[in-house]
Amino acid sequence: MAPPRAFTAVLATETNTFSPIRVDMKAFRASLLARPGEHPDTPTLCSAVITEGRRFARENNWDLVEGTAAWADPAGLVARATFESLRDEILDQIRTQGPFDILVLGLHGAMVADGYDDPEGDFLERARTIVGEDTPIVATIDPHSHLTAKRVAVTDALIAFKEFPHTDFVDRAVDAWKIAGQTVAGAVTPVMSVHDPKMIEVFPTSSQPMRAFVDGMIKREEETPGLLSLSVIHGFMAGDVPEMGTKVLAVTDNDKALGAAITRELGETLYAMRGKVRSVELDPSEAFDRALEFDGGPVTIADMWDNPGGGTAGDATVLLREALDRQLSNIAFGSIWDPVAVQLCHAAGEGARMQLRFGAKSAPDTGDPVDAETVVIRNIRNAEQNFGESVVPIGDASLIRVAGVEIILNSTRAQCFDISLFRNFGITPEDRKILVVKSTNHFHQSFARVSPLILYCSAGGPYPNDPRKTPYKKAPRDIWPICEGDPGHESVTADRLYFAGKPGR
Repeated sequence: MAPPRAFTAVLATETNTFSPIRVDMKAFRASLLARPGEHPDTPTLCSAVITEGRRFARENNWDLVEGTAAWADPAGLVARATFESLRDEILDQIRTQGPFDILVLGLHGAMVADGYDDPEGDFLERARTIVGEDTPIVATIDPHSHLTAKRVAVTDALIAFKEFPHTDFVDRAVDAWKIAGQTVAGAVTPVMSVHDPKMIEVFPTSSQPMRAFVDGMIKREEETPGLLSLSVIHGFMAGDVPEMGTKVLAVTDNDKALGAAITRELGETLYAMRGKVRSVELDPSEAFDRALEFDGGPVTIADMWDNPGGGTAGDATVLLREALDRQLSNIAFGSIWDPVAVQLCHAAGEGARMQLRFGAKSAPDTGDPVDAETVVIRNIRNAEQNFGESVVPIGDASLIRVAGVEIILNSTRAQCFDISLFRNFGITPEDRKILVVKSTNHFHQSFARVSPLILYCSAGGPYPNDPRKTPYKKAPRDIWPICEGDPGHESVTADRLYFAGKPGR
């Protein structure tokens, strides 16, 4: 008997529809654009299905066909031609290299393209048309995504990362391939149940109460017969699309009633936690006051809303200006996106002193450009940082010093994931009083190992972080906190997103 044939590919980015930075093919090339067989041995955030697929196929004697893997760091709308080109490239691979016993795909779930509110739904629907109703489709997704009706209708299992920071993206790919193997063997028939608690919120799982919630979710998965996977779709509040919002998703072995009961219970629990899960957010003055008062260090301050991982430029200077005005020293910033400034620093060379203008070029409410006498400390071509098993490019980059402040300038936008961002430039984080990072929470696991105090700072307005004030045009109006009152969540049931079709969908 011929071994099972599986197809895997990746098409992913996260779209902040309010970001002025558009995504074209160049943006995918800068992050990851690997044609069949070219994907490296290390996964990216959404491409672990490929590296884990290789392992699974090797260990289980499957025939794995790898398609294109495309990932762009979060930004604004994806150009229509870019999305359609990558979509059609992967669809053509499915069409010409099939038939397949299963598709296992890596998506993000918050992509928005010019002309497409739900490009992933469009992609999955077209894939379903090609493979037919009897070929299972499994996909991993980021919890900061939009769980649309179309996606649930045309797939058999969607598995989201459980952790924020997303330290479990490889584990979830392992889950996806486990379910894929069981499905192809006929051991399970995956079906999905969804509950909509009518809300949108930020859910850091590195702190309570979400830490206990996720631990309980994992325990329930392990102990409940017939429950294959549980996911909380946090939602992505910077995506102005009709189905934006939090959802709870269960994959069961052909037991929608079980899934309905569990997702409703978890959804009601989440709704009861609304307004109580976000980290305490300080203003810049408060953040520096607390950092300076703390006996010891390094203290890490997260510039949480100028987070390139949420689609912003990562070039805001509000916190940097506060540090310079206070004449602080022994402080390092990682990082500020400014490709032009990086080019000038590389041209000047290490050790050069120069007048440099950098930062705050992308959008309003990001501060003012910094004009300062600058010392170029280090230049690196094709610089990188780590994120778990993944390697994250930050492009050509420079470490500069302005007065007593060290600043990493990068040319490829990326949030700070890991302490290696500083170490790779020769900075010993433990020797600094204050570290400032541009990230909402992905930095936390790595920095918590060296930093006894972590502070979250809301500086400027580069990211739409308050849904009550965000000028949405398409997002639902009947969810908390967009709807200030109770939106009647008690009447929402898991049946809300059930779909007709063959068992499993």
